[in-house]
Amino acid sequence: MKLLPLILFVLMFQSCLDKKSETTSEVAMKEDLSINKEDFNSKKVVSLNFEELERQYLQKKNDSIYVINFWATWCKPCIKELPAFEKLASDYSDKNVKLVLVSLDFPDKLESQVIPFIKKNNIQSEVVLLDDSDANSWIPKVSPQWSGAIPATIIYKKDNRKFYEQSFTFEELEAELKTFL
Repeated sequence: MKLLPLILFVLMFQSCLDKKSETTSEVAMKEDLSINKEDFNSKKVVSLNFEELERQYLQKKNDSIYVINFWATWCKPCIKELPAFEKLASDYSDKNVKLVLVSLDFPDKLESQVIPFIKKNNIQSEVVLLDDSDANSWIPKVSPQWSGAIPATIIYKKDNRKFYEQSFTFEELEAELKTFL
């Protein structure tokens, strides 16, 4: 039983390895991740435990469509798909679509990696940092199908909910979103 957290961590880490070479944009997204806190005044990243995340973002019953993406700054496939999520949020903002990017970076990396990454890449979507180390309890609450690998995404409206443990292109993501419109 004590091996389960280690196995989940290895699965998450291994799923984010990408054998392909980095594109210029991916390299640019990683470069120069250090900035002053004063430069980052347009957004505040909130750190939440799972109970708070669940209450504030995973159980809404209004008319909005929620796209919740679990990602990390160290995950190559996550970084590669972020522009698709940003475009989706921009293109569908008038359709009551809400995008939330849930960072699974370690909480002590918020100031040194997450915020600089958001600033450097001009991320406009809402970002929250999940500060809850008990992944064994919250992963199955997000979805019983989730192995813990990232990227992972939930799209839902009221009680209609779909879970995806995969990377998306914009076209694939838009096609899934359209099933909720």
